[in-house]
Amino acid sequence: MPLDTDTLSPPDAPTANCDLCPRLAAYRAANRAENPDWFNAPVPSFGRLDAPLLIVGMAPGVRGANRTGRPFTGDYAGILLYETLLKFGLATGGYGADPADGLMLVNCRIANAVRCVPPANLPEPKEVATCNRFLGAELTAMPNLRAVLSLGVLKLTNSYHVSRYNTSTKRLTTTMFEDVVRELVATLRE
Repeated sequence: MPLDTDTLSPPDAPTANCDLCPRLAAYRAANRAENPDWFNAPVPSFGRLDAPLLIVGMAPGVRGANRTGRPFTGDYAGILLYETLLKFGLATGGYGADPADGLMLVNCRIANAVRCVPPANLPEPKEVATCNRFLGAELTAMPNLRAVLSLGVLKLTNSYHVSRYNTSTKRLTTTMFEDVVRELVATLRE
């Protein structure tokens, strides 16, 4: 299913061959060589720019968003995130771990602080700082933004990341994450 134009990133989003972070560019090139049919580029945001809620993750997963081209899609973290968004009316359709699954976001948008997949799932502080220009552009391009849910990234409305590690260790449970989203939805309705 093609994305509608409102789901695309702002005009100053990173290009497919962004080389601002040499370590990430080299890792992306290695992934392209090993998996040429994967997305393997800076992952664009998902959802409409006129949404009042922005959900921010740290970076794409190598076998998730780096493979599929949609944030939190194709890896374990997407299950809890998208199922919770569906439960609270922030998404419609169904999550099938594939960008063609028909899932659509409602009044929310999802972005990553770092747009390229980092080795070992760990961006370096300099890479986060370099990519901040794109997150800043994202925030500026959202005229109706009222809340940001940070998944372990920012010091705003915050939650532990929805990773398998955090949920397996019970650092974050489904109930805990649902409570955060429930509170955000109530705030957005005020």
